Amino acid sequence: MTEGISIADFAAGGGGAARQWDGDCKHVYAELDRLWARGRQVLGCDLAIMGGAMTWVSERNLVAAISKAGGFGVIASGSMSPQLLSREIQATQALTTRPFGVNLITLHPDLLELIDVCAAHRVGHVVLAGGLPSNAAVSRIKRSGARVFCFAPALGFARKLVRMGVDAIVIEGNEAGGHIGPVSTGVLAQEILPHLASVPVFVAGGIGRGEAMLAYLEMGASGVQLGTRFVCAHESIAHPRFKRAFICAAARDAVASVQLDPRFPVIPVRALNNAATERFVAVQRRVIDRFTRGELPQRAAQLEIEHFWAGALRRAVIDGDIEAGSLMAGQSVGFVTREQSIVEILEELVGQALAALAARGERTCSWTPRSAPALLGRQGARG
Repeated sequence: MTEGISIADFAAGGGGAARQWDGDCKHVYAELDRLWARGRQVLGCDLAIMGGAMTWVSERNLVAAISKAGGFGVIASGSMSPQLLSREIQATQALTTRPFGVNLITLHPDLLELIDVCAAHRVGHVVLAGGLPSNAAVSRIKRSGARVFCFAPALGFARKLVRMGVDAIVIEGNEAGGHIGPVSTGVLAQEILPHLASVPVFVAGGIGRGEAMLAYLEMGASGVQLGTRFVCAHESIAHPRFKRAFICAAARDAVASVQLDPRFPVIPVRALNNAATERFVAVQRRVIDRFTRGELPQRAAQLEIEHFWAGALRRAVIDGDIEAGSLMAGQSVGFVTREQSIVEILEELVGQALAALAARGERTCSWTPRSAPALLGRQGARG
């Protein structure tokens, strides 16, 4: 990890959001460094911005590019076998000497073997996703010397993870792409950040600009995680048609999957609306009708619904089938307006945060506000 943001690093950054900084603005850089110092320390990088682990997208090229640019890339292992993950880690290490992490799914049948693969390659950070991890998994990672990051959907869940020995928490609201929970990022941040100070907390879901990043840092976050903003990076291997779909989309186009009948639960997934999304609703309706008529047992009906999306993400990301594939995207897709390099994206985000800090300094008033009790007292006297 370096000494922090230097004036030279983002002199003209921010995609126009940041001005030409000079020596008088050193306090702006110092303030941002102060806000995310804990996140930078636990990640071991310059910018406390994690790359969200996106299956088929977050592979060696994108991960290495994020880390080389000063952020923190994370490999999405998805359903990889231990052998395939080993090759992916090695390939990433061949592209960068900067730290990066590996995201593992807690429900993977070979989870402990995947942890051993990370340990063998001396991966310094393992991110566990997909549910509450076992004590055995957390202990195994920590014995390897790596730091353990976990997702927490609620404050109680986060506290339990901390008691298990987790080193950092990620809270992700339902504005995010892919599998989502029921609560928004803003509400999760208010629920968790004021009450969890024992470990660093990273905020994810719907973050597309530096001002939002800054707001969560000022609420107490140690850093942020972004996924959708990186999909259309030059370094991303996503198919050109997949990228074009993102660039043409608005925030309202990224919708959560629909469940027609509570007897047949559908795991909510946020993705761009396309022909496959509409067919999925029709398939559910047909399957439910067959079950109602007694033509299909409930278990078979549930499996038919679940199998609809099998292989759909790869079809979209790699093959470019944007009609039959799954276009998983967060609502921040509305901020993806063109292809950019990872360096440009990070400069834009940090530049926007710095510009917001600088503008706030210019608006600072010379008077000191009254205390809240005094204001309330005066207001009550008028009543």
